[in-house]
Formats: sequence, C-alpha cells, structure tokens
Amino acid sequence: MKLSLGDWLAGNRGEPIWLIVAGAALVAAGWLLPVQVKSVSPLLLREAGAGSPTLVEYGQTLRESDKLGPASLVGAAAKKLALPGAEQLASALAADARRQPELVPWGGLDPYLEQVFAGRTPSPGAAAAVSMPAIQEFLPARQRQAVRDYLANSRSAAVKSLLGTAEIDRARRFIPARRAGGQPLEATILMTALLQQGNWLSDTLGREVRARAEAAVEAKDLEPIEDFYYDLLSLARRLNWVQLGEWLRVCPDLKTAGEFAQLLRVSPDSMPVLYSASLQGRAPDGVTRYALSFGKGGVAGLEAALREGEGAVRQLVRRQVPVNPDSLLAWDTFASLSLRYPTLMTLLKYLCFFTGVWFVFRALDRAVVGPVLSATNRTLMHAKSGVMALVFSGVLFVLSEPYLLRGSPPADLLQVSIPALSMIGQVQAGQPDASPVGLSTIVTILFFAALQVMVYWICLLKMREIERQPVPSLLKLRLMENEENLFDAGLYVGIAGTATALVLQVLKVIDPNLLAAYSSNLFGITCVAMVKIRNVRPYKKKLILESQNAVPVKPAA
Repeated sequence: MKLSLGDWLAGNRGEPIWLIVAGAALVAAGWLLPVQVKSVSPLLLREAGAGSPTLVEYGQTLRESDKLGPASLVGAAAKKLALPGAEQLASALAADARRQPELVPWGGLDPYLEQVFAGRTPSPGAAAAVSMPAIQEFLPARQRQAVRDYLANSRSAAVKSLLGTAEIDRARRFIPARRAGGQPLEATILMTALLQQGNWLSDTLGREVRARAEAAVEAKDLEPIEDFYYDLLSLARRLNWVQLGEWLRVCPDLKTAGEFAQLLRVSPDSMPVLYSASLQGRAPDGVTRYALSFGKGGVAGLEAALREGEGAVRQLVRRQVPVNPDSLLAWDTFASLSLRYPTLMTLLKYLCFFTGVWFVFRALDRAVVGPVLSATNRTLMHAKSGVMALVFSGVLFVLSEPYLLRGSPPADLLQVSIPALSMIGQVQAGQPDASPVGLSTIVTILFFAALQVMVYWICLLKMREIERQPVPSLLKLRLMENEENLFDAGLYVGIAGTATALVLQVLKVIDPNLLAAYSSNLFGITCVAMVKIRNVRPYKKKLILESQNAVPVKPAA
C-alpha cells in the first residue's frame, strides 16, 4: 500500500530526525522572507521604486518646466547620493543658468512677481546668476511699498485678511509691523499675501492661513498666525521664491510647515534630501514626520528611498518605519509578494517560525518524553510543546525584528522653541523616558524561560535513561533518589540567572528592571515544581508499586 508523506512521517523510523530537519527548514524560510513589522527591507524599497521616476528624471522634469530653483535642490540631492545621471543634470542646469540668468535669483518664472517688481528683473550677467533668498526681495522699503500698492487692488478676501494682520499691535515673537524694527514682520506678511495671490499655497494650507489671519484680525492679536509667519520667514531665508512656492503647493497644513522649518533649522545639511523627498513623494507631512521620528537615521532612510525612485519614497513615508538592511541570504524573489500582501506575508513568516519550532519540540517529545510517560501524560506533554513553541517562536520574532531590540533610531532632530521678541532659542530635547518593560527586558525574560525549558528536557532525558536500565524497580528507585540534585537544577540555574541579570543591569548592558532578574528565579521554581510533581513523583510511585508487587507476600501463620 502506498503511504502518503503524512503517514510516512507518522511512522517510528527516523521520524524525530526528519521533524527536526523540516522544522529547521521552516524556521530558515521564515527568517529569509524580506518582511518586518517594525522596519522595512531595502528589497521592498527597490521593488516599490521599480518603474517609477528616478530622482534625476524628476529633476529633469523640473528643469524642463523652467523651475531652476527646485531642480537645483533636486540635483544637489542626486549628486549627494551619487545617482547615475546626476552630473549630466548639474551640467544641464549650469547651461540653463548661463542661457537664462534672469531665472536664477528667483529660481524660475512668476508672472505676479514680475508685475510687482516691473523693471527690476535681474539683468543678464555673472552677478545676476546667484540664487536669492525669497525674503530678501521684500526687505527694502521701496520693495515693500511696491507690494503694498500692487495688493491694494486685490479682490481676494484671504489677501485682505493677511494685509490686515500688519495693523495688529500685539505680537510675541515679532516686533509689530507698524513699530520701529517691524520690517521683518511686514516683509513676511507681504510675502505671504503675494504667495496667496499667486496661488502658491495648497488649497488646504490656503484655507487654514486665511482662517488664522481672520482670527488674528478679529482678536487684534497676532498670536493665531504668528507661528506660521515665523516658520515661513525661516523657510524664506533658506529657499528662493520658486523653491518656496513649489514646496508650499504640496504642503497640506501649518503644522507641516512648522515641522519642515524646524528640520531645516536644526539640520541645514539635509535640506536637499528633505526638500526632494517632499516634492517627489508629494507628501511633505509624511517626510517631516518621518525625519522627526527617526532623526538622522530617518534622513538616511529617506536617502535610501530616493536612490530607488518615487515609489520607494511613497512606500517609506506611508509605512513610517526605519530601513533595516537585509542579510545577504534574503529572498528578493518574495519582495513583490511582501510588498503587495504585507499582512499575509508577515503571518506566513511567523507561521513558519511557530510550525518549525513546534516540529522540533514534537521530535523531542517522541524521542525523549514518549518512552517515559503514559499515553495520557504524553498527550499533556504534546500540548505543553505547543505552548513552548509559542514561546520560542516569540523569541525568533523578536530576534528577526532588530528595531524591537535596539529601538528605533533616536529622534535627534528635535528642538524646543522659546518664544521671544523676534528671536527663538534652541535647546537639545531630552530623550523620552524608557518604558517600564523595555524590549531588552522582554528578551531577557524569554531567554530565562528557554533556559529552564532546556533544564526540564535534561531532567526528562535522565528519567528515560533510568527507565531503560535493565535492573529491578527497587534499584531504579534508588537511582532516581540519587538524581535529586539534578532534579533541583532548575533552582540553581534560576538563582544564577538572577545574579547574572543583576550584574548586567548594574553594568547597563540590559535595561535596569528587576522583573527581568527575578523572573529567572520564578521560572526555576516553576521548572522544579513541574519536574518533581508532574514527572518524578508519578514515576517513583510507579516504581514503588512495581517493587512491592515483585516481593512475595508470606502467608499468615
């Protein structure tokens, strides 16, 4: 009769070995799947970016639209990342600047700006071919007057509300616009109004700015919109007009504007990468949130995504997890499935872990426990193997998620703003408090549990050895009593684990948590109780009964 694979594995010959081999293969397969919960694989970024526009191609698109300012920042990011074609893009931008030097100071063309500053378009020449911060054009008194005259005829209610904020005499961060020294605030207000008039603000951002301006005018206090003015001034000192306008067109709200301005203040060297990722991914809110969450590691993750293309940037900012380098043996053939069905592939990965570990424990059950225990106790032991498989698969889960152990990259791009008159102070933000039960504590507890499981199996192995001895039951009983120290080994290992954990906590190798240390003692007590109550005591009872039955009973006189 032909046997199926399941029937063959159910046989006695070689079953433990094949179960162990199958279990190890399943664990290895799960480990090599390029899918994680708390991080993203570079293989997935490569798959997500396949076929999408590259950063150099996006820079060429901006250049062909005569947006030299944004294209130059994208080109700077491409050159920093050493992307193919970055040098050609830089050469093309340099040629455009020589051919149309009037586009360089403002970063491109803007009909509204040309109307306001009629006759002031930079003349061709070497001096003109220099990018100019957007706010610089609004600081001279003559320029501000020109903007006021131009916007005085505007029919936009939003523009009128913004211009009305210049009459407010109450401010905290700025000197009011109508006082001496109020030129920076007035220049910022006029610049914001011109951005609104020229439709440079996104729909959602424009509505929010208008609402804040109206609230400030009604309250006669600049506070509702003052933070945005400060953030916009900070951006305008680093970006030219078209660079600023292109970013504001994809900015969804005031919060994102504030976060992006903060990032440029604390990490100006990252501006090309952050700017390019914001524009190419069309999600500046996701980019700023990612960079603020993971700090310099987040900027490195954005760089990795920009190398792969627009799709990779979108994938990274959508998932909001750090980039985790793969092992050399990772299966890139499963990257497409992991990208399309992340939940299903994650479940498959941890199902492989659990099934593989369960196969190994089932093999140990049959090889070690089966000959010792009765049929009822063997059934209980198989159930316990399932529980232990859950524990060990949990250990594998933690080990396969490196950012569960070492945590996410630190958020080292934070700052605390101190409102003051026309200035802001910056101090290093403190690190968040560690959770009461850290990940290293969880791993330590799982390690101690696994250690006691090993002690438990050793005790059962010794019982099997005594069971197989070709000696009378009474002698087996004495051999069992001779192994009492072994059956108490769980307590010794538990005490040693507690002492070791306390030493490691003092040395700051693991988190200072007494739960991790004393869990070793708890598991040791539990292990010894299980060995002596569930295994040793029933087996001794069996030996005592067998030895008594072997002694002939003398008849009464």
